[in-house]
Amino acid sequence: MQTLQGTIGFELVGVCRAHRNRAAEALARIGLHPGQEMILLQLREKGGTTQGELAARCGVEAPTISKALARMASSGLVERHDDELDARASRIHLTAKGRALCAEVLKIWSNLERRSLGDMSAAERETLRSLLLRVKENLA
Repeated sequence: MQTLQGTIGFELVGVCRAHRNRAAEALARIGLHPGQEMILLQLREKGGTTQGELAARCGVEAPTISKALARMASSGLVERHDDELDARASRIHLTAKGRALCAEVLKIWSNLERRSLGDMSAAERETLRSLLLRVKENLA
């Protein structure tokens, strides 16, 4: 009987699940849901973007980003402003509260990376990174 256990795909799913669970625990301590940290960091990098542009940059569908932004707006992390050139569009901006959380998010991800990689050497870390990028390219 064939089984999935022990396959690389099975292990990748397990690693992704464990990573997401640890991230969710840490993000919850600062009032964020998984995925919202990526939105914050994307807006930190380039604020004043439309919802559609933000969805594309985050690699999610429009309904997903819409729900997340509504939740984040009600938490005071982001705000919408009318687009000056297109009355049908609005631009998403970080609030001061949202901007302040970006530093916490970066700390969380740094700690998570340290925990995930443990005692791996710099060479092992680079090899892992390179292999993961190749897998990602193969799946694209």
